[in-house]
Amino acid sequence: MQPCPRTVQTFASPSLCRVLALALLVAAPGLAQAHSEAGAVGGFISGFMHPLSGLDHIAAMVAVGIWGAFLGSPAMWLLPVIFPMVMALGVPMPGVEVGIALSGVILGAMVAFAAKPPLWVASVLVAIFAIFHGYAHGAELPHAANAVTYAVGFVIATGLLHLGGIAVGLLIRWRWGRVVVRATGGAIAATGFAFLFGYL
Repeated sequence: MQPCPRTVQTFASPSLCRVLALALLVAAPGLAQAHSEAGAVGGFISGFMHPLSGLDHIAAMVAVGIWGAFLGSPAMWLLPVIFPMVMALGVPMPGVEVGIALSGVILGAMVAFAAKPPLWVASVLVAIFAIFHGYAHGAELPHAANAVTYAVGFVIATGLLHLGGIAVGLLIRWRWGRVVVRATGGAIAATGFAFLFGYL
């Protein structure tokens, strides 16, 4: 059996597909059990929609996927796995909004300037920014929501945003695609600057 549908395999490596499939299998029993509890469905929906409700979150998470695809394997599947895993920890951090804005600036700039640091440097950078995003998600957990299903929802939504970024990043296979990818990185960096200085 294929780990991902053929359409998804077009944009994602088999390794990334296996990781995402494993994450869904691990989350499924908890999600099914939580459906019997009050607020479980609302918790999942709230968690799923939260990363999609803020342009600053979307920009950074898409940038992770684009940069991973730009760096190639294993970064293409490793960075999108590191981000939600660290994000789920929800470690308290000062200056959360500044950190989230800077994640868009720096990750977008990495793509725009075609930066190719060692894998460990890219991984640490992504993990640091994931801490800020994770704390913001956790701090905004609705009091009535089920924490487990909320976490499952925002991790799945984050994974889908990473996949979208990977799809864009794979355009580097073509000369015109490299222009599109780097321009997208510039747009993400500009979005981060706009949030950083209060224009958005």
